[in-house]
Amino acid sequence: MLGPLLRLLSACGGVWPTSPAPGAAASSSASSGDDSEGRDGLLWWRDLARCHAGDVSVAVAQANQVLEDQCRLDSAPSIGTVVGVFDGHGGPDAARFACDHLVPNLREASSGPRGVTADAIREAFLATEEGFLALVSSLWEAQPDIATAGTCCLVGVVHNRTLFVANLGDSRAVLGKKAGRAGQIAAEQLSSEHNANQEAVRQELMAQHPDDAQIVALKHGVWRVRGLIQVSRSIGDVYLKHAKYNTDQIKPKFRLPESFSKPLLSADPSIISRDLEPNDCFIIFASDGLWEHLSNQEAVEIVHSHQRAGSARRLIKAALQEAARKREMRYSDLTKIDKKVRRDNPSPSDVP
Repeated sequence: MLGPLLRLLSACGGVWPTSPAPGAAASSSASSGDDSEGRDGLLWWRDLARCHAGDVSVAVAQANQVLEDQCRLDSAPSIGTVVGVFDGHGGPDAARFACDHLVPNLREASSGPRGVTADAIREAFLATEEGFLALVSSLWEAQPDIATAGTCCLVGVVHNRTLFVANLGDSRAVLGKKAGRAGQIAAEQLSSEHNANQEAVRQELMAQHPDDAQIVALKHGVWRVRGLIQVSRSIGDVYLKHAKYNTDQIKPKFRLPESFSKPLLSADPSIISRDLEPNDCFIIFASDGLWEHLSNQEAVEIVHSHQRAGSARRLIKAALQEAARKREMRYSDLTKIDKKVRRDNPSPSDVP
C-alpha cells in the first residue's frame, strides 16, 4: 500500500507467534515469508514476513529477567493491517493482556457500518483498560502486585489506504518518506509521546492536577509522575489510577505516601490519521529503548540503505552498538551481559 511496499518494522520487545520466545506471547494472521528467523543469545528476529499491507520485519532484544514487552501483527479485510507494540513495565501482565485483547476489542469496536475510525480505536483502548482493571480486581487478594503492572501501547492500523497511529506512553512510530529527486529519505514522527521528561507533558499533568504540587517530581535527574513513573498515559498501572489499590499490599517501592482523589495517569490515547501518499515508503514502530540510541533520521536511513529483509534486526543491532559505545565497551561484550543484569547496568537498561 505504501507505494510498492509497506514495511512495518517492530524493533521492540515481543515475539513472533509461529515460533515464540520463552515467556512471551503474540498473535498474527500474517503469512511467513521466505526469509530467515532466528535468535542469537537474547536477540530474536523474523527477517521478513508478508501481510495484506506488504512486508514486515520484526526483532527483539531481551533485557529483563522475564520478557515484559510484546508485539502483535494482525491482517484481515475487516480491520486492515494492525501492528501493536506493548512496552511493559512492573512485570509482563499488562503487556500480555493488551497484546491479547486490544486487537479483538478493535474488531468489536469497528464492526459497525463506519468500520475502523479514530473513535473505534479509542474505544478499543478504553475497553482494554477496563478489562485489565477487572482482571486486577479479581486477582487483587491473591496477586496484589498485578496492580503495579502497566504497559505503553503503540498501535498502527492501515485500512483502506488510511493510516491510523494511536499511542499511550513513549514508544514511537516514524515514517520514512522519499524526499527530493536524488533518492533521499526523510523521517516524519507520527506518534505523540507521553513522557514526563517533556516540558509539554509536565505542563499537561500540572493543568490536569492543579491542586497536586507533587504531580511531577525530579528524581535522580529524571522527571516522573509523583516521582515514580515517567509515562503519563498507559494501560494498567492501576495503583496510580485508583487509590484503593495504593495500599501496603503492593511492594513498598510503588506505594505512594499520599493518597489521591483522581487518576494520576490516563488511558486515553493520542491518535492521528492520514491518507497514504506515493512518497510514503515504510514505518518503524519501536519501543523507547531503540529511540534512546537512534534518532528518527538515523533509523530511516538504516532501513532505506539496505535490503528490506532483516531491517528490524539491523535497527536493534545499531542501537546496541551505540549503547556499547556510550558505555565505552565492545559490542561483543555487551551482548554477553545476561538478562536482568542488563537492567541493572546504566547503558544496557536503555536497549530495546
